[in-house]
Amino acid sequence: MRLATYEVHGSVSAGVVDGDAVHPFPAGTTVLDLVRAGLPAALAAGATALTGPSVPLADVRLLPPLEAPTVRDFVAFEEHVEGVRKAIDGVADVPPEWYQAPTFYFTNPYALIGAHDDVAVPPGSQRFDFELEVAVVVGRDGASLTPEQARDHVFGYTVLNDWSARDLQAREMKVNLGPAKGKDSATTLGPWLVTADELEPYRDAEGFLALDMRVAVNGTQVGQDLLSNMGWPFEELISYASRGTQVRAGDVLGSGTCGNGGCLAELWGTRGNAAPPPLQPGDVVEMTVECLGTLRNRVVAGADLPPVRPARPRPRTRTV
Repeated sequence: MRLATYEVHGSVSAGVVDGDAVHPFPAGTTVLDLVRAGLPAALAAGATALTGPSVPLADVRLLPPLEAPTVRDFVAFEEHVEGVRKAIDGVADVPPEWYQAPTFYFTNPYALIGAHDDVAVPPGSQRFDFELEVAVVVGRDGASLTPEQARDHVFGYTVLNDWSARDLQAREMKVNLGPAKGKDSATTLGPWLVTADELEPYRDAEGFLALDMRVAVNGTQVGQDLLSNMGWPFEELISYASRGTQVRAGDVLGSGTCGNGGCLAELWGTRGNAAPPPLQPGDVVEMTVECLGTLRNRVVAGADLPPVRPARPRPRTRTV
């Protein structure tokens, strides 16, 4: 089942997508409400909604499928790590620490945008990039989950584009902190949330989801990979995120960027030059993941803000 949040005539609603139409839930119902109610209850509510009226998808603006309480983004594709590290640090290998455990950072839940919304270049950035990912949405609260337990905490999946200002990111990470402003301007999520039962036919013998992932810029494909090339399946990511702490229903966990052109920085690193070039206003980025749908966002000019002031030299005074 595909659950969407959308705007039509200035009003925001949630519904079930069926073909080229969306069937609304009762007024006031949100996708996050349904996630917190649990997958069986959500499927039952969706089945009821499908018997009611519908709105053509062509008449609505798709919003992020849910208002996520938190968004974690992992880096679970080995090939991506190798290429981006070469582009940012000049070192063409994968650090041994990557293999030891999944790594993630928290990104900005207030920066989520819809599947077809415009995305602005972050202030001061000249090296704007996309990142093709899949995100899992947690369906039940839990703490210190085993991977086997985490399987029962999966509600569904959606496509994620982790927009990245590579120049800002590179500066931040030289002080061993971040990414922060390099990542928090926009994250596309959508076009809808596909419930976990729809993905089971794509699960391989090792527990990975064998979904085709593709990204194009201005109609030209620049990347393609399989989601099953992740270093860990999503259950392992949820388990690690919950280790010694909590995950809660509605939390979003990104896979990290796929390999083989899942972002421009990887290609810059492997090819040794900025080709294709960084994104510019007017560029259109289209991402399609098998069974999950398509994101299509146009890059627009961002705010023209004054430069950031540098730090003052450290004071030497020790007493007043």
